Amino acid sequence: MNEHYPFQNPPLPYAYDALEPYIDEKTMHLHHDRHLQTYVDNLNAALLPHPELHDKSLVFLLTHQNLLPCGTQIPIRNNAGGVYNHIFYFSGLTPDADRPIPDPLSAFLIESFQSPEKFKEKFKAATLSVFGSGYAWLTIEPTGRLCIFVTKNQDTPLPAGLFPLLNIDVWEHAYYLKHYNERAAYIDDWFHIADFARANEHLLSFLHA
Repeated sequence: MNEHYPFQNPPLPYAYDALEPYIDEKTMHLHHDRHLQTYVDNLNAALLPHPELHDKSLVFLLTHQNLLPCGTQIPIRNNAGGVYNHIFYFSGLTPDADRPIPDPLSAFLIESFQSPEKFKEKFKAATLSVFGSGYAWLTIEPTGRLCIFVTKNQDTPLPAGLFPLLNIDVWEHAYYLKHYNERAAYIDDWFHIADFARANEHLLSFLHA
């Protein structure tokens, strides 16, 4: 996430078919190779005329929008968000299905939501509440408490001061080929391959910062 212009589309950390039967191979090809690549290309095109931004990270671009040149805020925000959100999403999935939630994340989930099962219920409800396109996130507040946060389109939780641990993409292109309009079924499948070990690494990074 600390790369700078020209941004690149990193390869998936697993094979395109590695998430089956929960997410199909064709969806992964289209989602990664076309949708994410388009955001990368559009972000680079928006940054090209502004060399003063070429050394800025995605996080900087998303959290310092008031410093961006006039007329660039919306295209940079939308496309930088698309790059950030997708990379975070793909890296938060694992072919090793149904991995247990490790500590300390499990303990934090109990403290914040009563139990991991209650967290999953609330996270699914929040994800279903996203109107149209967007994301649901598991984040941690500056106080150290976990928080479920939803964003529209390609917005991120970063401007709200939240540290992301895990996210789910609920744009229809993320699930329509396999699940059609059944978002709930996609969410249930996502839980099987959500990489809580990776989320735990993000949590440890926050705690040790």
